[in-house]
Amino acid sequence: MLQDVADLDLCHCEGTVGVPKQLVINGDPASIPNAVAKAGLKLPLVAKPLVVDGTAKSHALSLAYDQLSLSELDPPLVLQEFVNHGGVLFKVYIVGDTVKVVRRFSLPDVDESASLGYGVIPFPRVSSAAASADDADLDPHVGELPPPLLLDKLATELRRRLGLRLFNLDIIREHGTRDHYYVIDINYFPGYGKMPGYEHIFTDFLLSLVQGKHR
Repeated sequence: MLQDVADLDLCHCEGTVGVPKQLVINGDPASIPNAVAKAGLKLPLVAKPLVVDGTAKSHALSLAYDQLSLSELDPPLVLQEFVNHGGVLFKVYIVGDTVKVVRRFSLPDVDESASLGYGVIPFPRVSSAAASADDADLDPHVGELPPPLLLDKLATELRRRLGLRLFNLDIIREHGTRDHYYVIDINYFPGYGKMPGYEHIFTDFLLSLVQGKHR
């Protein structure tokens, strides 16, 4: 689904939206270093389970710092280039025509001027409810929400392309920029318990579907 984001041409939306370079791995772990080198991915890499089934393991992330450690990973998975983003991501909920966004703490930035280190570092359930950043004292350049115009346009285009009306996006802002964003994940029919006012929003959405059928 991330390819649909990469194909978008969002003009005049107060920002740009892209997708980090990524690679799907299904085979032998020993083949991962060679596959990554061939694809030209830059370390460190975020490793995400390919199948999300609601278990804690399916939401766990790892950060792989060197080529040798890649063979320690457990396919099937997705490897995605890590983008420094100030340790904050924006979780964008789409319910029909409604778009809501909240802040969540995320993976910490990597010091690109220093040695990256070695091994695979696990980060289980990074964007859990306990990691809310909405009330944190954040640098304004890090915590400022993406422009509503950008989010509305992105949600509208993805609704059309994906044929979905219930989904959410994980979005990051590249650290050091004001308006360069990346969509790092798309979840269809996610849990909405973390979305402010979800009871009323979800009820209104269901009522609109029922009313639409009787028109």
